[in-house]
Amino acid sequence: MIDLSKGNAQAGRALVEQCLACHTIDSQKLSRSSGQSNAEVSAAYGVTPPDLSNIAAVFDHTYLAHFLKDPVLASKLWHKEGLAYPMPPYSYLSDQEIADIIAYFTSIAPKSLNDKQVFEQACARCHSVSYDNLASTSNPQDLARYLGTKVPDLSMMIRSRGEHYLGNFINDPQRLLPNTAMPRVGVTEQAEKQIVAYLDSVGDSKKHERNALGFKIIVFFLVMTILAYLWKRKIWSDLH
Repeated sequence: MIDLSKGNAQAGRALVEQCLACHTIDSQKLSRSSGQSNAEVSAAYGVTPPDLSNIAAVFDHTYLAHFLKDPVLASKLWHKEGLAYPMPPYSYLSDQEIADIIAYFTSIAPKSLNDKQVFEQACARCHSVSYDNLASTSNPQDLARYLGTKVPDLSMMIRSRGEHYLGNFINDPQRLLPNTAMPRVGVTEQAEKQIVAYLDSVGDSKKHERNALGFKIIVFFLVMTILAYLWKRKIWSDLH
């Protein structure tokens, strides 16, 4: 077990430089050392490597540590034989070095992100949300070639699957859909809730209006029931 509490952010900063061959860290004004654009790395790897500015605010830190050691195992994609995973394993790093890297990412991560920002960090490299004019950062053709299948737009996913299913699917898709191309994402519990909340707000924007209308209808029928009861009592009192 890697003890992440002993990580040194300053030491981690030096180690993270090797990540800049593929990744960017926009919040620190660090770009890819290769000079490649998102379109170029998408074509090369099949998917755009994520910007690392916010990862410690979205992903579980233990997951990140194990992902650095073995991305395929952490993502639960071992069933894809011959998978050329874009992220190489950094199994040669010591536990202390892993802890230092996580400490650095934690030191630059924002204290909070809104629901859309969390979704963009965790999901938008592959998925689009056309209802919110949010396009995947990766080329859809590159993704289809890499994954072996088209990636769905998630605009209506909340209605077709529901909150409970999506919450379970995000962090363990293999359990619900064996052999799927979708990797385990590894987000925190809070991030998972925010992703579902974002999809809910986009895919079912009238939900709150329906709920408010339902409450008004209940009040209306309650008032009508009371009036009907009072009217009945008046009629029967006149008869007696």
